[in-house]
Amino acid sequence: MVSPASPHLADVESLLIEVADVLNTTLDLDTLLQRVAEVVKRVIDYEIFSILLLNERTQELRFRFQIGHLPEVAERIRVKVGEGVTGRAAKERQAILVDDVSKETHYIEAVARVRSELAVPLITKNKVIGVMDLEAQEPGYFKEEHARVLSLIGSRVAVSVENARLYTRVLRQANTLGLLNEISRELTSILNLDQLLKRVGDLLRTIIDYQMFSILLLDEPKQKLVHRFSVRFKESVPLKHDIPLGRGLVGAAALERRPILVPDVTKDPRYIKANPETRSELCVPLIYKDKVIGVLDLEHTRRNFFNEDHLRTVSTLAAQIAIAIENATLYERIALEERRMERDLAMAREVQHHLLPPACPSLQRAEVAARFAPAHAIGGDMYDFLDYKPPRACMIVSDVSGKGAPAALYAALVSGIIRSVAPGEPPPAQMLGLVNHSLNQRRLGANYVVLCCALWDDERGTMRVANSGLPRPIYYHEGHAHMIESAGLPLGMFSDVAYDETTIHAVSGDVFAFFSDGIVDASNDKDEQFGRVRIEHVISHNAQGSAQQIVDALFQAAADFSAGTPVFDDQTAVVLKVK
Repeated sequence: MVSPASPHLADVESLLIEVADVLNTTLDLDTLLQRVAEVVKRVIDYEIFSILLLNERTQELRFRFQIGHLPEVAERIRVKVGEGVTGRAAKERQAILVDDVSKETHYIEAVARVRSELAVPLITKNKVIGVMDLEAQEPGYFKEEHARVLSLIGSRVAVSVENARLYTRVLRQANTLGLLNEISRELTSILNLDQLLKRVGDLLRTIIDYQMFSILLLDEPKQKLVHRFSVRFKESVPLKHDIPLGRGLVGAAALERRPILVPDVTKDPRYIKANPETRSELCVPLIYKDKVIGVLDLEHTRRNFFNEDHLRTVSTLAAQIAIAIENATLYERIALEERRMERDLAMAREVQHHLLPPACPSLQRAEVAARFAPAHAIGGDMYDFLDYKPPRACMIVSDVSGKGAPAALYAALVSGIIRSVAPGEPPPAQMLGLVNHSLNQRRLGANYVVLCCALWDDERGTMRVANSGLPRPIYYHEGHAHMIESAGLPLGMFSDVAYDETTIHAVSGDVFAFFSDGIVDASNDKDEQFGRVRIEHVISHNAQGSAQQIVDALFQAAADFSAGTPVFDDQTAVVLKVK
């Protein structure tokens, strides 16, 4: 390769203007370095080119961009400041031109058969941030003019590199803030601890490409850290070994209540060799209300992988994670308490679907169908069929106040009370009075229930209805849908309340429909409600079908009406059709 000619002064001025134009068009570091390489190539016809950036903490130069080097070699090499040609350029803060590297005592060989080298420091604000390095296989390939031109280019490159790195840091900080916001938003709906920890690991990976991740929680009575969730190379793995408080890097982080960043675990006597491939590790304690509840542990097979930015990011996240873990742990304790209360009340059913009867009553003169669709994982709607002596069948549809676990637990309480009074086979109005009396004796804050009780006499063909605030039922008769005027105050709010009872003599083809407000209030994207008129229309239009077909049509119509909008309330319906 022929040695490149030295550029003229006019060419240099033109080149510097072009360099400024090129460097000012991007803040992406990879794009910037690629364009630098292209501009330098026009001045110096190199074969081997690299830009190394300085790690201030370790005082090492690392390859950030290269042409002509083997990628695996560039990835591995770390050049201490002062060592080799590039290290000297960084230390002496001036261009280093070597005509024959074979005569250079401290030359570091990265590419075979290199003879000459030119290294120029990148300096901005009186601080070295890296080195631009060119190599050639011919001795004396580079000239002093090349060094001067490259130094001029380097001063401008340094400013642009620092701006790009600053932009990258700001972008990373913005991503971190976005992650914090995403975690805060998501954790309000994740109350299962295992799901929460898995989601934390997934979110953390979006900003730190770790290889191993663990969350250990403190068993305070035993003073040890227990692995609760671990990932090894993107695969969840169960780890059984516990770590005593104060032992190893993880135990030290918990005991000392501070993050621990170890660039090379083989040089730290505290490290417990649990993962032979681990080289760098970052441990951050999880602290909630000034109490350590666990440790977040990140590991990587590469030395010096984790840096101060990672430490700050994880430390910031740790506070949010600790709060989320405490909330999830508290929820687990509450769930245990709820199940214990259910057992105390002799409720052998789980919240929600397990409260529902396994089948509808089998009658000679009528058919019954029911359906329930919760808005969330758990809710407060309920329907039931009580074991009255034939030919009578008692149907219950109810909706308790509130949402979620408290509503489901209160529904279980109501169900238990209903079944406790059912053996006496009270008529609907009396049933409401008994339930209301019992709930007022066990009043729980502002909780209440709206409930409709309907008693069908299969022999006489009569329906007796009493209602305490549920949407008024619909009675379809001779081609028309009518509202059954049965109303009353919710149960559990006022004592000594009397409830009215309506009796209807039915004939063949008549339909009775009982439903919760989740169907009436189903809304579309225009904030319009499904409403009673549409319910009456659906029942009238499908009255010739079976009870099950009517129920399904009602749910389908409500779903079609509110398609594309979230469902905020449970939906329940019970239909009886006279054969």
